[in-house]
Amino acid sequence: MGLEPEWTEVRSDAAHSLSPVNRKRYCDYRMQILSKSEYEEQKALLKVLEWPGPPHPKIEFMKSTDAAHSHFVILQSQSSFKVGDILEVLVRMYDFEGNPKHYGGDYLQAKIHSPLLRAGAVGKVSDHQNGFYSVHFALLWPGRVTVSVILVHPSEGIQVLQQLREDKPDRVYFKSLFRSGDFSETTICNVCLPKKQPVCNYTDLKTGEPWFCYKPDKLSCSSRVNHAKGGYVKNLLTFHDNMFFQSGVNIKAPILASGPDTVTVHPWKVKEKSFLDSSRFLPSGYYYRDQWMSERSILWQYDKPSDITDCLQGKVLHLFGDSTIRQWFEYLTDVVPDLQLFDLGSPKNVGPFLSVDVNHNIMLKFRCHGPPIRFSTVSSNELRYIANELDGIVGGKNTVVAITIWSHFSTFPVEVYIRRLRNIRAALLRLLERSPDTAVIIRSANVQELGPEVSLFNSDWYSLQLDTVMRAMFSGLRIKIVDAWEMSLAHHLPHALHPDRVIVKNQIDEFLSFICPN
Repeated sequence: MGLEPEWTEVRSDAAHSLSPVNRKRYCDYRMQILSKSEYEEQKALLKVLEWPGPPHPKIEFMKSTDAAHSHFVILQSQSSFKVGDILEVLVRMYDFEGNPKHYGGDYLQAKIHSPLLRAGAVGKVSDHQNGFYSVHFALLWPGRVTVSVILVHPSEGIQVLQQLREDKPDRVYFKSLFRSGDFSETTICNVCLPKKQPVCNYTDLKTGEPWFCYKPDKLSCSSRVNHAKGGYVKNLLTFHDNMFFQSGVNIKAPILASGPDTVTVHPWKVKEKSFLDSSRFLPSGYYYRDQWMSERSILWQYDKPSDITDCLQGKVLHLFGDSTIRQWFEYLTDVVPDLQLFDLGSPKNVGPFLSVDVNHNIMLKFRCHGPPIRFSTVSSNELRYIANELDGIVGGKNTVVAITIWSHFSTFPVEVYIRRLRNIRAALLRLLERSPDTAVIIRSANVQELGPEVSLFNSDWYSLQLDTVMRAMFSGLRIKIVDAWEMSLAHHLPHALHPDRVIVKNQIDEFLSFICPN
């Protein structure tokens, strides 16, 4: 990858339904210099992400998917189920006129849950692309189990989200302050900027990660002092397209059963056959009495602070990413009595942060990832790319690296995210080559509360696409993944960008179980 990006003018030509008018942009991601293997990988990843859509670019709202008219049925609901069986649900989608849909592309989320047991697990959704969807659930605990299916977005809404991602990558905008003495100027910054005035090129010389700001009128590019979120572009959609994004109507709207929505699951008997061992429908884990039970590895419950201290004694932990992994830093600092926050004078919620336990030789660090990042104000000197930070870590059996990076990339074309992960993966491979005993854990994305506006910037559909890329690009590496996606979706609490403490506690339990498996 070259140090200086090649330039190209890209005219957005899709989706006349979007406003304001399409403009030319500096969009370096379209002209990356890729090796043959990088090109083939990117092509394969984009192929995996392809999403079935409506047969026409313009569908009338009344012809779009309506959760209230749609329904699901539990197949063989009168059967006797036991732990280890697979429960199959068939979902039938209808439009607002009550007519059956004949194409797919709706985004559904499904789970089974037992409220009294505080138990839950996610299901695997299959789109038959004819208006029917199958959902398969592994039955993992005995008792009364209820099926829940929600329409996150109709296929017609997904089509709009796709267009936004390609045509409006600057719908979240950023700014930087430039200062010299008492004189200062503020300009707009982004990965992509409309070509209308000179820019300052802050492309990272080592990774090739692009970042640009409009050049101040009077000050030099070297006088930049900080980075901050500028805001969100308003009035992105036409009146018609806005109809596809209505809370309680077609955003995370429940789909009800046309018959029973609950089955009774009997305990498994040792002599009976279980289908779970080889089942492709087995989730990564499930909740039982609010505790995450992993289906992939041994998971210890770290209920006592002293157990956490014993696990982390003598270790240096590096947490890189966004505010969802900052929750891990805050949780550990709060729960472990001897882990004391060392005041670095960093802005609240931004970092970098450091906590130290001198008695047990534990050091815990948090640093946010490089731009794009929608934090309030970050000093220019503290804008660091994860790949570069990883290259500065010696590593070893007492070194732990934890990374999450997803939420702040949701508004950009996927190629921007693929490049970032490619750089991080290369740095991780170098780290594990020089220090194979280093523990590396990735925290996945998670689901969140959605409304009409949030959906256009941080939809679960965007997060799902990025999470799919992350899992594919990091597969085969000597790393572990904390499945925050399933942990947030399977739990009974409302979805939230920053999950509740009980969910964070379960993430930490799995994180620590990866570090201290014995």
